[in-house]
Amino acid sequence: MIDQITDQLAILGHPQRISVFRMLMRRFPDTVPAGELATELGIKASTLSNYLNALQRSGLVMQERAGTSLLYSIEMKNVQHMLEFLLNDCCRGRPDICMPSTQGARKMTDRKFNVLFLCVGNSARSIFAESLLRTLGGDRFNVYSAGTQPTSKLNPFAVQVLSDKGHDTSGLRSKHMSEFATDDAPEMDFVFTVCNQAANEECPAWEGQPISGHWGMVDPVKTTGTEAEQSLAFQNAYGALKRRIEAFTSLPVESLDRIALQTAVDDIGRTHVEDTK
Repeated sequence: MIDQITDQLAILGHPQRISVFRMLMRRFPDTVPAGELATELGIKASTLSNYLNALQRSGLVMQERAGTSLLYSIEMKNVQHMLEFLLNDCCRGRPDICMPSTQGARKMTDRKFNVLFLCVGNSARSIFAESLLRTLGGDRFNVYSAGTQPTSKLNPFAVQVLSDKGHDTSGLRSKHMSEFATDDAPEMDFVFTVCNQAANEECPAWEGQPISGHWGMVDPVKTTGTEAEQSLAFQNAYGALKRRIEAFTSLPVESLDRIALQTAVDDIGRTHVEDTK
């Protein structure tokens, strides 16, 4: 076993191989096309292929084929085994020595939880998620949304869908994620990315080690065609997010520890509902 672990650590010791690994971790549990990895990381396709082959051989990454496309994702069980070896063997089962915090196994406290939804433009999908959780979550959550590159205003189709569904849109606005990185910003318990591009970007680690999830969605803003076709795309995005928010609000957040909650959040992201990606 130690030979496999040392091989995995050696492979991750390369700066560009670990950048591939980190992006796949940010997109977990999604599968990511090789072409998207190459584009986002600025790596030549042939060079990326070598990196992915090395990560596959080490057991940290797995590959699947969809038509003519090769899709890659993290082999989480093997990653867990590697980290378990580091903590239990190298640290002699003393995470208090090797880690700055041991809060990973603690239960969430009985209070209102702070939830942030991230997208790029913060004009549709993350706004949908914010509005849905605020409605479906009752008084259990303080809900926020933001963008990595926010637009100047909300998408009118998104606003119309929310109004038609009975949501109050008066207080909604597009805002930058930096608003939630200040000293006086609320400390987040959950941070979700709802578009692939936001998950791909190098975002700073959030204070307090929140539970994170990637719930990638097709972007309705990019839909072309008639007004009816565009409106339908926003309706579909709203419906798909509603199913995921309903699954999230059904979790007994107050009674689950962080590890169980993280697993549940990943499972929700892994569920392929209609019109999600």
